[in-house]
Amino acid sequence: MIRPILEEKSLKVALFQFMFPFSLHADCQEEMKQQLEKDGFIPFALGNLELETAFYGEGYKVSHLNLERYYLPFTNSVIFPHKLTEDVFQRYSKRLEFDCELHMNGDAYTIRIHSLDVWLCPFDLGFINIRVELPCEELNYSQALEIVNRFRVLQNMKDENEQLRIVKDQKDYDEVEDFIFEMLVPGILTFLDKSNLQDSYFEKLPYFEDERMYVLGMVSFTDGCEISPVDLYRGSRADGLDQQGNPYTSSSNMDYIQRYVGAHTYDRWGPDTLYVMEETSFVCLTNQSAEITTAIGNHIYGAYYYGVLINLFNRIVLLKLSNRYSHVQLDQNQDEIDDLIRSITIFSARYYFLEVASQPQGKEIFLQLRNHMGIDGLFAEVKKTLADLYKYQENFTAKRSNYLLMILTIYTVISGIYGMNQVIEDLKGPIDWSKMKEYSVFEYIAMGVTFSGMTIALALGITTLRRLIKEIRKRR
Repeated sequence: MIRPILEEKSLKVALFQFMFPFSLHADCQEEMKQQLEKDGFIPFALGNLELETAFYGEGYKVSHLNLERYYLPFTNSVIFPHKLTEDVFQRYSKRLEFDCELHMNGDAYTIRIHSLDVWLCPFDLGFINIRVELPCEELNYSQALEIVNRFRVLQNMKDENEQLRIVKDQKDYDEVEDFIFEMLVPGILTFLDKSNLQDSYFEKLPYFEDERMYVLGMVSFTDGCEISPVDLYRGSRADGLDQQGNPYTSSSNMDYIQRYVGAHTYDRWGPDTLYVMEETSFVCLTNQSAEITTAIGNHIYGAYYYGVLINLFNRIVLLKLSNRYSHVQLDQNQDEIDDLIRSITIFSARYYFLEVASQPQGKEIFLQLRNHMGIDGLFAEVKKTLADLYKYQENFTAKRSNYLLMILTIYTVISGIYGMNQVIEDLKGPIDWSKMKEYSVFEYIAMGVTFSGMTIALALGITTLRRLIKEIRKRR
């Protein structure tokens, strides 16, 4: 078995974005938007060209015109809406431009945080995106990956000597989640939905998969530096340093690394620019000139960022729908079943994009991302869930209709033939209740059937009216 050879490499640029999904309380978006604007966040609008250079650091620019052309019109209507409503992606951004210190392994590293995005999305889903730049004059490739590996972990679950501490304005944060929700976005913690954590012992936030943030990044090596399969593998897995401070890789088998890289790499611009992607990361490695590196960085902040966001949204919503299906009480909660059917149908029709990009490379990268996130498989399971729900609903409706028809038939026969002939005359005009003292047993039965039938009919009418009003409200 051939073991991988680990070499230290110098860097020119290291840009990373850390994306954290969270679940929101229902119907809280308007209040949350007010809080975000109070905290200094700006609603993002594609038509506002002043924002092209506002959030990405010195020298980087995201062309809004090119961004709109990159995606297809039906995708643009969702991710670049003219009006911020709950059925579209709503982006709020804040420029930060400050440095903080990361303490780990006995060393301190300075990083620059450029800006922050908070996304409010359909299905009560949100995202936080943090843009970070690492000082390449102070770091090598292994150290940069180690910073990424530590910073992406929201809760410290490792040994004490493997934990990360963040220092900003002489205040220490022992966990990344504390730094995010106390320093970066202190106003949104109350809006997070933690209802799914009742059965958890250690989780404190509503993670969908684990405690790690998704990483979207670009690393530029010095000009002409060869990019090896080991570099790609380590970049994808964020393999930085071992406990002794030496370069680390999570695989000792070079054959495995070759197979992994072959399956996860997009090499249209290889061997000088390569993209490697998997379920939790999307990283570009390049050794091109500064001008080309800047252009790649613009794409990472622009078109590729939105492509990753769409795929993450699709994956998490599908996981969320699957989780809801597993908790539905089929025999007890018909309203929840109806709501789940409606949610799956809306997602399939409006948000599940088979193609999003207009350019060939965009289509290829988007499809490869979706493949590595397993979105098509999740969607197939959800579609099967929808078929099962429709079948159950059809059987339930047929059974309920049969029961209702049987009850109404009984009431019709008894009250129409028996009741009408015995007590109907006494119920005309002013009712003389004293006559009921002389009723026989059969007349009492007839009167009881008549009044109970009227009560049931009134109850059915009220129930139907309530369901109709609820349906109208949900459609709005």
